Amino acid sequence: QVQLVEFGGGLVQTGGSLRLSCVVSGRTFSDYAMGWFRQAPGKEREFVAAINWSGDSTSQADSVKGRFTIFRDNAKQKNTVYLEMNSLKPEDTAVYYCAARETSGRSYYTIPRYYDYWGQGTQVTVSL
Repeated sequence: QVQLVEFGGGLVQTGGSLRLSCVVSGRTFSDYAMGWFRQAPGKEREFVAAINWSGDSTSQADSVKGRFTIFRDNAKQKNTVYLEMNSLKPEDTAVYYCAARETSGRSYYTIPRYYDYWGQGTQVTVSL
């Protein structure tokens, strides 16, 4: 069974930065493509960023391009995917979730239902 735990959420002012981490345990981390999604109150879960198993293929939503970066560390002691968030805006306020899907090659996924495992989420709040 794969387990995902997110860290790094919090309260930040507009224009500030946060780095989210998602630690994966239970299986071989490099077997999985990873994604970050977010959900604001009253809204559907939306795609933020995704990365393939090796980290050489990524995608970001248009709303975060140039501000957010996804990357990963496949070293055994790390098994972590990160979301570096800069120039944060109030509209970035949401619960952020990481997700995993077993795959290979350069594949990554931008649709929530394609993922098999999810973390519990971490709250990010951007104040004016």
